[in-house]
Amino acid sequence: MHLKLAAPINLWDEALPLGNGLQGALLWGEGRTLRCSLDRGDLWDERPAPGNPLAGFTYARMTAMVAAQQNDAIAAIVDGANAANHPTKIPAGRVELDLAPGAALSAFDLNLDTATARAELTGGDAVQAFFSATDPVVLLHVPGPLGAVRLLAPESLKKLNYPDPVAGEADGARWFVQDTADGARHCLCVATRVIDGGTLVAATVSASGADGDDVVGVARSRVTAALDAGFATVHARHVAWWREFWAVSSVEVPDTEVMLHYRLVQYFHGAASRRGAAPMPLQGVWTADAGELPPWKGDYHHDLNTQMTYMAYQSAGHFDEGLSFLEFMRDLLPAFRRFAREFFDAPGAAVPAVMSFAGNPLGGWAQYSLSPVHGAWVGHIYYLHWRHTRDAAFLRDTAYPWCAEIGEALRALLKPGADGVLVLPLSASPEAWNRDQRSWVTPNSNYDLMCLRMLFLGNAEMADALGDAAAAAGWREVVAALGPYHVNAQQQLKISPDEDLTFSHRHFATIMAIYPFNLLNIEGTPAEREVILASVHDLDRLGVLEWVGFSYSWMSALRARIGESESALWYLKAFLRACISRNGFHLNGDQTKTGFTSLEYRPFTLEGNMLVGATVHEMVLQTWAATPGDGGWGPIRIFPAMPWAWHEASFTDLVAEGGHKVSAKRERNATTWFRVVAGADGEVRVRDNFGGRAPQWSGVAPTKTGDDFMFNLKAGEVIEATLPVPAALPPRPPAPPAPADHWDGDTPLAPKHPGYPMFP
Repeated sequence: MHLKLAAPINLWDEALPLGNGLQGALLWGEGRTLRCSLDRGDLWDERPAPGNPLAGFTYARMTAMVAAQQNDAIAAIVDGANAANHPTKIPAGRVELDLAPGAALSAFDLNLDTATARAELTGGDAVQAFFSATDPVVLLHVPGPLGAVRLLAPESLKKLNYPDPVAGEADGARWFVQDTADGARHCLCVATRVIDGGTLVAATVSASGADGDDVVGVARSRVTAALDAGFATVHARHVAWWREFWAVSSVEVPDTEVMLHYRLVQYFHGAASRRGAAPMPLQGVWTADAGELPPWKGDYHHDLNTQMTYMAYQSAGHFDEGLSFLEFMRDLLPAFRRFAREFFDAPGAAVPAVMSFAGNPLGGWAQYSLSPVHGAWVGHIYYLHWRHTRDAAFLRDTAYPWCAEIGEALRALLKPGADGVLVLPLSASPEAWNRDQRSWVTPNSNYDLMCLRMLFLGNAEMADALGDAAAAAGWREVVAALGPYHVNAQQQLKISPDEDLTFSHRHFATIMAIYPFNLLNIEGTPAEREVILASVHDLDRLGVLEWVGFSYSWMSALRARIGESESALWYLKAFLRACISRNGFHLNGDQTKTGFTSLEYRPFTLEGNMLVGATVHEMVLQTWAATPGDGGWGPIRIFPAMPWAWHEASFTDLVAEGGHKVSAKRERNATTWFRVVAGADGEVRVRDNFGGRAPQWSGVAPTKTGDDFMFNLKAGEVIEATLPVPAALPPRPPAPPAPADHWDGDTPLAPKHPGYPMFP
C-alpha cells in the first residue's frame, strides 16, 4: 500500500510522515524546494508557567472554591497556567534543499511496506528518503547535484525567549545548536556527500538529555557514519526491521480506503512509538512546523488521547510499541506520587490529565486536567496489555504495582455520600459544558464511576492472578460500595445522578462502560442490553454537530463492539472522508465543510487515527470477557461485526485476550477457515457464529457447551478448522438510520452531511 500525494505539498500537516520512534521527519515542498521538518519526542521546555500559578494550589482548595461557585477564579489559576507558552513540546527545525536548476517536484509517494518515501521530479527522476529504523538518522538520495542547503530553526521558539541558535560548519557538515530551558540544548545537523549519480544527504537531531553534553559531536558522528555506510547499506537494515514489523500480523478487507488507513495506523506504531523512547503525545514525532508552538502544547492528554492512541496495538501484537507508553508511565511514578501527595493530599499516585514529558501538570480546564480518575483509564491499558500477553513478569513488576498505586490514591479520596455510596469530593464529565460552573456535576459522574469500577475490578483480577486474595477482596469491596450507574427512565446512561445528556457531545464519557471498558456488553442481561441500545441510539438522536474527528472513529469502534456492523462502517467512512488531511493525519474538524461537525478547524492529533485500527480489529476479531474482573477469558469471536459489503476478508496472527494468535478467512460473507495457536495452557473457547455450518476440525477435537466450542490446550498447540463456502451471498441488510443533526437537544438542523448511501 502506498500513500500517494500530488505536488505541491505546502502545508506541514499534509507532508509524508517518516520516523523511527525516537525521531520523526515530514517530507514536503514545492517547485525546486524540498523540505524535511525534523522532530524528536523528548524535546521539551519543562519550565512552569510564569509565576508558577499551580504551585500550592490543592484539591482541597479547589473543592472549596467550587462549593463557593468561584469557577472563574479556578479558571484564572488553572487555565492561566496552561495559557502560558511553556511548558511545551518544542520542534527541532527544518532542512531545506534546493534541487538542481530545471528540477521540480511533481508527486510524493510513501511505501508503507518499506517506510520509504519518494519525491518524484518532472522528467522521471526521484528523491528517495527514509528515517532509518536502526540508526538515528534520516537519509535522502537526490539525483544529480544540489543547490543551496538551509537549516532553519523554528520561528515558534522565539516565543520562548531562547537565545538565537549558534551555527557551525566543517567537513561537509553544517549544524545549529539551540539552547533551550534549564540548561538543555539540542543540535540539528545535516551533511551531504556527492556520490555516483547524485547527492547523499544525512540529517539528525541530538539532545543533551539523552545524548550527553557534546550534542554537536554526537550529531556529526551519526551523519558521518550514515554517509560512510551509504544509502543502500543503511536502507537494507531499515527494510529488514520493517519486514519483521509487518510480519507480526496482518488484516485484509475489500475496501481500499479502509485498508490504506489501517495500514497507516500500523505504520504510525512503528514510526512514532519505540520501546525506550518517548511515547506518542498528541502529535507523535511530527510536531507542527508552521511558525507556531504545537496545538495543545503537543502534550500528553489523558482524558482520552493517550488511551485511544494505544488501543490498537494489543490485537496487532505490537507489544514493544505499546510498552513505549506503559514503561514511560511506570518510570514517572515518582512524579505521580508527588502529584498525589502535594495536590490531592493522598497516598499512592495520581496522573495529571494534561501532562508534560516529565509528568508535571500543565493545567487547562480544571474539570478534567486536575481530575484524579484519568489515571484509572490509563490503568486500563496496563490491564489490556497483560490480558493479551499473559506476561507474568509484567503483571508482577509493572501492571499491578502501577494500577494499585493509582487505586490507592482514588480509594483514599472516596468518601460515603448522602446515600451511603462512595463518592469523590468533586466530579465532572470530560468536556461537558467545557469549563463552566455547570460542568462541576453531582458526584459521581458516570464517567468517574465507570473509570473507578474498571480500575478496581482490574486490580482485583490482577491481585487474584498474583495469589493475593486479601488485596483482591479489598478492591472488590470498594467496587460494591460505588453504587449503580446512573440511568434515566428511558434506560439511557446519564451524565451524573441528576443530569441527562441532552446535547450533541464529542466525548462519549457517559458510555465508557460499553466501550472501551466492556462493563456493559451485549452478552449481559436483557436489562444491560436495553441500556446499551437506548444510550447509544440516543446519541444518534442528539446528532453530530458538536463532534470532532475522534468522535467518529470512537463511535465506529463502539458500534462494532456491540455488533452494529453497518453503523460501524458508516462512522468509519465518515471519519475517513471528513476528518483527515490528505496524508491521513486526523485534523479534528470537518475538512469537507459539509456538516459532519460544526467545527472546521484542523489541529492534528493522533488518537482519531489510531481508533481506526481498533475499529478494524473489533470488526474482525473480538475476545473480551463478558464479566471483567472475574479472571475468566472470553470466547474467540471470529468476524463478529463485518459489514455486508465486505464479502471477503482475512487476518493473520491477531492476538486474542489470553495471548492466543488467531488467523481466519472469510468468503461470501462467511468464515471458511480459521486457526488458533494457544498462547498459554488452559481452556480456549471459539464462539459458534457460523450460521449452522459445521467446522471440519484438524487436530484437537472440541466439545460443545452452549454457543462455544471448547478446547483444553497446551501453549503452542494449534486448532484449525475449515467450513463450507456458502452457495450465495446473504441478502443485503437495510441501512440503519443516519445520525440526526440536533443542536443542544433542541430543533433539528437540516443535515448537510450525506447519509448512509454515501458509503456503499
